[in-house]
Amino acid sequence: MDTVSIRRLVDHQELKILTCEERMDDIRITQSDINRPALQLAGFFDYFDHHRVQIIGQVEYTFMEKQGIEKSTEMMEQIMSYKVPCIVFCRNIPVAQEFLDLSEKHGVPILQTGKETSAFSAEVTRWLHVELAPMISIHGVLVDIFGEGVLLTGESGIGKSEVALELIHRGHRLVSDDVVEIRRVSDETLIGQAPDITRHFIELRGIGIIDAKTLFGVESVKDTMTIDLVLQLEEWNREKEYDRMGLQDNYIEYLGNKVPIHNIPIRPGRNGAIICESAAVNFRQKKMGYNAAEELYKRLANNMGSQFFAD
Repeated sequence: MDTVSIRRLVDHQELKILTCEERMDDIRITQSDINRPALQLAGFFDYFDHHRVQIIGQVEYTFMEKQGIEKSTEMMEQIMSYKVPCIVFCRNIPVAQEFLDLSEKHGVPILQTGKETSAFSAEVTRWLHVELAPMISIHGVLVDIFGEGVLLTGESGIGKSEVALELIHRGHRLVSDDVVEIRRVSDETLIGQAPDITRHFIELRGIGIIDAKTLFGVESVKDTMTIDLVLQLEEWNREKEYDRMGLQDNYIEYLGNKVPIHNIPIRPGRNGAIICESAAVNFRQKKMGYNAAEELYKRLANNMGSQFFAD
């Protein structure tokens, strides 16, 4: 998503609208960082981050009180002349009528919240960072397995949704079925979620659409999840050589970030849900420093070395 409307910010942060309510859907936020315009209130506008959400806290408010309403109104008008997205007053700080009049004049919304300035700034920055992150949509199923975000991919009809349903029965949580929206929030982190229209729904061939949240309870679903591991489900091929040791790590790239991937052959008699659970636990063990494949390799090497010296 390239931009976020002021309306979404207001709804998500439960902000009080003081002016310009009719423009909430038209004005767009394009940057995830925020700005506290203390320097601008003092008259310094070099390198002014006017594309950012402007936040007024106790420090800025106290400074305006000391310099007087006339000077503060002059500086506030100059700030609004840059067409900033909006100005948010934290801690339920009272807003002077002069500022409200300027807001209507320049078409800059003034909002208000009771939250502390630092906490509000951190939360808005985090939320905007996710909302404005580069995003792609892929065909797959995202499940939270033991706290690891496991993305199931594969050809349509391979059984991804059925595996997800079995995982829900085993106490894990569904994030998205069929379509997964992936956002790159940092060089290390990918966040996955479902499109709003399909959130919590699963498509099961022969049955139709089911609502996982309604059928299995709120503990069976989750809105967002990091993507830690990809399991590519595919039809069993007798002629294909599958990795039987796991000594070499394979990766797939989404939005420039690499994610570990395993190819999982599917055929009758193989319990896909248990395999996915095992893959998630094994992945967690590797993150904690224990690699079962390397441990077995060391034992084999030591055993062969012992036999050599014995001979």
